[in-house]
Amino acid sequence: MDIFQVIKEPHVTEKSGLLKEGVNQISFKVHKRANKIEVKQAVEALFKTKVLDVKTMNMRGKSRRMGKSFGKRPDWKKAIVKLAPGENIEIFEGM
Repeated sequence: MDIFQVIKEPHVTEKSGLLKEGVNQISFKVHKRANKIEVKQAVEALFKTKVLDVKTMNMRGKSRRMGKSFGKRPDWKKAIVKLAPGENIEIFEGM
């Protein structure tokens, strides 16, 4: 799988901001079939940083109601990447 297909977008929330400041971890939305090795290689290649650990989890889409009918948001996969001490990703410095 291409590294540009593995990482879809950063997942920016209050909790991810606390993880970034506290333990130097960053969360991403990734392709559903991407594994930990592919995520690690993609982050190291795209952002030129050293990755220590990757944790992945499948997130269920929430149920939503639109008038009388019910719908469901799609399921997605989240990866939390732990960077080496002293490493950072510059696009997240404003968080």
